[in-house]
Amino acid sequence: MSNVETKSVRLEPEPLPDNLRSVQPGGGFCYQVELAWGRLRRWFLRTFRPGYVRQMGAARYGSALGVGHEILDPRDLKYCRNQCTCDWDPSLDRFAWREKLPFARWGLAEMQLMGLPLLALAVVGGWFHWYLAIVPAVLLAFVLYFFRDPPRQVPLEPGLLVSPADGKVVEITRLEHDEFIGRPAVRIGIFLSVFNVHINRAPAESRVIRLVYSPGAFLNALNPESSFKNENLWIGLEEESPPHRRLVVRQIAGLIARRIVCDLRSGERVARGHKFGMIKLGSRTELIFPDDPGLEILAQIGQNVSGGSTVLARYQLKAE
Repeated sequence: MSNVETKSVRLEPEPLPDNLRSVQPGGGFCYQVELAWGRLRRWFLRTFRPGYVRQMGAARYGSALGVGHEILDPRDLKYCRNQCTCDWDPSLDRFAWREKLPFARWGLAEMQLMGLPLLALAVVGGWFHWYLAIVPAVLLAFVLYFFRDPPRQVPLEPGLLVSPADGKVVEITRLEHDEFIGRPAVRIGIFLSVFNVHINRAPAESRVIRLVYSPGAFLNALNPESSFKNENLWIGLEEESPPHRRLVVRQIAGLIARRIVCDLRSGERVARGHKFGMIKLGSRTELIFPDDPGLEILAQIGQNVSGGSTVLARYQLKAE
């Protein structure tokens, strides 16, 4: 198939694989605690707030088929959004204010489960002597710092690919062929330390075509073997604008990071810079894109990049 034909053929979204049963497929202690809290919350709503449950049920649209629990309000979609098509109008989400917090919504449970005990230790320790509060206070500050979610200015110029993650560029490799992209491609690898923002963002306005979850090891993300041995989530995208280039984003777990989050739905359309997930603690994110004529790679090895705002590559637009 020629390059022109490859670019012009639109792909059909594929169903999720059987092993991708949650937006956080690797599970985890905090994840299990939050699921248990969700069961308790739904029991409370059904028992004491049936009017609210009926109101939200009437306003819900889409299908909840494929989800292992009831969907009573938008909070129930946090870990199963990718399993269904149901949703609510944003104006009906009484908890949408959480999106405005300067912290990752996927990390709010960890912040409470780790942060509240540390806060208590700092207060109690400081009550006896100020220096006893130093260690828990520093650890609390780190927890809050890790889950921060600062606003980003997303560039609007056509033909740009923005970074899918914060971190340092550790790899720029030209590939002879990528199976999904269908032709020569470029792979840019970004290492995220524990001090980076860990939110992942869409590199371009695109449609989700395929998601593949691969359990694996947890090697240091600086180790080249981590790219293909570590647990990872592979995301195949197709640009919305002609020539509909295909892109790949890979979220790769690291030595400390054990939890990948991706709430994308197959067939979903996302804007450039859209937040779709995160990797909890140090990790690696890769972007693979076509090595087409007119491509200008702007990223450099060792460069520190910001997800959603740093431009990694640019395609020159053809004159009409």
